[in-house]
Amino acid sequence: MVVRAAVRWVRRVRGSGQRERIHLYIRYTLYSMGVFEAGATALGLVATAADSAAWAVAAASAVALAHASTGVLLTRRCLAHYLDAGAGAERAYGPDRLVLAYCAATCLALAATGGAVAAGALAEPAMGLTVQLAGFGAGPLALARPGRRAFRLAAVPVLAGLTALVASGTPGGPLAGLSATMVVLAAVMAGTYRTSAWMLRGIDRLDAARETEGRLAVAEERLRFARDLHDVLGRNLSVIALKSELAARLAVRGSPAAVDQMTEVQRIARESQREIREVVRGYRAAGLHAELVGAQGVLEAAGIACRVAEEGGAGAPGALPAAAESALGWVVREGTTNVLRHADAACCTVRLRLAEGTAVLEMENDGMRAPSGSEPGAGSGLAGLRERLSAVGGTLGAGPAAGGGSFLLTARVPLRVPLPGASGERP
Repeated sequence: MVVRAAVRWVRRVRGSGQRERIHLYIRYTLYSMGVFEAGATALGLVATAADSAAWAVAAASAVALAHASTGVLLTRRCLAHYLDAGAGAERAYGPDRLVLAYCAATCLALAATGGAVAAGALAEPAMGLTVQLAGFGAGPLALARPGRRAFRLAAVPVLAGLTALVASGTPGGPLAGLSATMVVLAAVMAGTYRTSAWMLRGIDRLDAARETEGRLAVAEERLRFARDLHDVLGRNLSVIALKSELAARLAVRGSPAAVDQMTEVQRIARESQREIREVVRGYRAAGLHAELVGAQGVLEAAGIACRVAEEGGAGAPGALPAAAESALGWVVREGTTNVLRHADAACCTVRLRLAEGTAVLEMENDGMRAPSGSEPGAGSGLAGLRERLSAVGGTLGAGPAAGGGSFLLTARVPLRVPLPGASGERP
């Protein structure tokens, strides 16, 4: 059962995005500090077991294990609170009381170790355990409070450890060495915990900023299209409204000029219809080169590195038939939208080449997510692309790239597009 759980966890990590992977790596690295502390304490006690009382070794082991377990729990709670994700957990579990309990457990473990050494129940080398208890104990406490208060709180186990060393009667030379080691270890652990939490917060903010940039890029494109529509239709609609009002007044008076005004309205309406079709046609059937440049700009604005590779001038104007160029332009547009909305990509590569009478377009990004109840590429957007490509004799492939870790979208369009209703066979 443990093996199955481990396999499921590994699959979940491999299927997660970059942000989730970094979170899991840093979180479990901090949690593993408690395991490392318990293991180091156990090795130290085993090394001194021959010269120590069995009950003292067992008691010190139990206290150290409780201290390490409480440290892992405190790390989890304080890290969630630091990342503004654990407000509910804070109210439910009371991290303030957990902090007090951890400080008490640390002081108790240090006092028990020092007292056992002073009483002769533990061998003198066991005083090295105070360095571990105090040094590792400073890490979780560095997350328990904001700013300088956190480091003042992290100094509590160090002061308790120094007190235990002095009370146990440790000689001057070893006392100075153990004290210096304790202070350095505590500073390293406190800085490691605090810096790790700060990195996670920065990653969360960068991820949120990237999503915002993606939405702004899409919104900017919508505003551009709306501006073009306004520029085309605004004046004509105003003229139509005025001439219609004038024609109505003339009709009430029985003037034959009303017919002329309505004829003019009809002409302007048809002209507006023609202009709006040109705007929509330009938006839908933009050149492939323009689509590639636009996709690169949108992705880079969203914080995703984008590289476009065109082989043999395949992306140059006129290099492809109009129907093939329009279909591939739709692939670039839909693929860019999918990267922005459905991937945690840091890099996207677009490759366009000609191979044996076929134009091949590949879009590969490194932000593939695990599919949720459906096969990759089963969305309505890709289904629409398949329909568009099939109309010009092309095909679309979508799924994990060879080697895994990235998502590959591949579109193939023949340079000689079949006519509608043709059998598809060529002489």
